[in-house]
Amino acid sequence: MMTWTQLSSHGFKERFFSNRMKILWPLLSMFILGAAWGLSDPNIRLPAQIPLDSAYSILYVSSAFILLSATLGVVFVSFDGISRDRISGVLDIKLSQPISRNQLTTSMIISHWGAVAIPTVFLSIIAIFIIGERFGQYPSLIEVMIYLGFTGLVLLWYTLIQLLASSLAEDMGSSLALGLGAWMLFTLLWLLLTSVVAGLSGVAVDGSDVERWSNLQAQVDLFSPNGLYHLALETQIQNIDRRNSTFSLVMATCIWTFVPWYLLARRVKSMQP
Repeated sequence: MMTWTQLSSHGFKERFFSNRMKILWPLLSMFILGAAWGLSDPNIRLPAQIPLDSAYSILYVSSAFILLSATLGVVFVSFDGISRDRISGVLDIKLSQPISRNQLTTSMIISHWGAVAIPTVFLSIIAIFIIGERFGQYPSLIEVMIYLGFTGLVLLWYTLIQLLASSLAEDMGSSLALGLGAWMLFTLLWLLLTSVVAGLSGVAVDGSDVERWSNLQAQVDLFSPNGLYHLALETQIQNIDRRNSTFSLVMATCIWTFVPWYLLARRVKSMQP
């Protein structure tokens, strides 16, 4: 009999040392470290409203590269987390173990999340030192904690989404399609969806009503893991105020964390060996 901690450790090692991680490590290094190196150049100028005038503002802008690489890494590491075990019969063995389904669910989440979160956080810490040395200024401890904490959370949210998709899919192909579709929606198509909501709400999207557009965007972003991630990071930047209360951010964070976890746990409980 294996405990849930042993299952977590076994699943983590299986994924952390897999061939997929051999591909993901260079990808994460290129995006995270490359962004830190390039954005910390004193001569760089970005066509955006965010001036790179502090170490944390550089860290904030570089978080976009985490959303492009690490979250996609979660999809490819976790897309067959349940569907493959179901096809191979391994899931039947796991379900027949004398361990509660909640603990089994927790072990699945930790093993898949940790395989991507640990390299991402490790590289992010190196990126912080790169920014500090090249820019001549380090972010504060609270800024670092918020950055690393919410980076871990956004990867957890994508892990939950992907495992839930994998539990619902009939095969690995449909599981990958569901997970990749969710990633594309939140990463590539969310601005388009926000524009549609703005049009239906009578808010101009051509830049003529910046304040109303910014407020609407802040509200819509609460329904996206990427948007919530950036809203949380923006709390430490003085010249950005998208008018979200601390309560709404805390509530959205709790909902994105516990609701998918609960749905996945219920799904695992309903499975029969």
